[in-house]
Amino acid sequence: MNLIRKINLILLIVITFAFYLIDINAQKNIDVGIDEKLGAYLPLELKFTNSEGEEIVLKDIIDRPVLLALVYYECPGICSPLLNELSWTIDKVQLEPGEDFRVIAVSFDNRETPEIAAKWKRNYLQTLKRPFDPSDWIFLTGDSVNIHRLTDAAGFYYKKSSDDQYIHAGTILTIAPDGKISRYLFGTSFNPFDVKMALIDAKAGKTNPTISKVLQFCFSYDPEGRQYTLNITRIIGSIMLLGVGLFLIVLLKKKKNKN
Repeated sequence: MNLIRKINLILLIVITFAFYLIDINAQKNIDVGIDEKLGAYLPLELKFTNSEGEEIVLKDIIDRPVLLALVYYECPGICSPLLNELSWTIDKVQLEPGEDFRVIAVSFDNRETPEIAAKWKRNYLQTLKRPFDPSDWIFLTGDSVNIHRLTDAAGFYYKKSSDDQYIHAGTILTIAPDGKISRYLFGTSFNPFDVKMALIDAKAGKTNPTISKVLQFCFSYDPEGRQYTLNITRIIGSIMLLGVGLFLIVLLKKKKNKN
């Protein structure tokens, strides 16, 4: 009887910890960072303005696999390295621009204008060594409503800093021709082969989870330091839950062997 009480107590602890961790994950409200939404669809009816000042509907330009960069053009932080790396990567990726893929950069700063987008488009196109039609790398700006609808659909969360800039993470998304999110490529460094495979998967409509799901659980974004730091509480809680679960299994096995 005493053993049964112990088992019931351990089971109660396990269930309590499980609900605690599930509740943390369900109620997490990402302030800054990326919540992968693989398989979700972007709202293709959204309207933006291209670098020529023309109004563009997303469904008219997402008609093939797309590399989507959510940035702002006059960012003093990671946006420039990210776009520099992107231009280097698409120069080397073994797919035909225009035919096999298109690149779209969207500014999430609604204060930026088509003129600013045009300036940065010229700069980045000049870095490319391979033939690249300007219509195959589109630079967009937009109003706050359309921007937030797009970034929310992509799971891309950011906020203004005290110096009137933005705190945000860095990623490139691959989008299928029907607007489905296929993959997230994180950071500011990309492997041309990985990008090629991500675009091929996007063309086939496949979605591929990344290791970032594990990293997001173990790390939390620190807005002050503008970097990810280990979430010790969450990791310890998980280890405790695992330990209690293993202890319960051992007890049940011992009881079974005794009987």
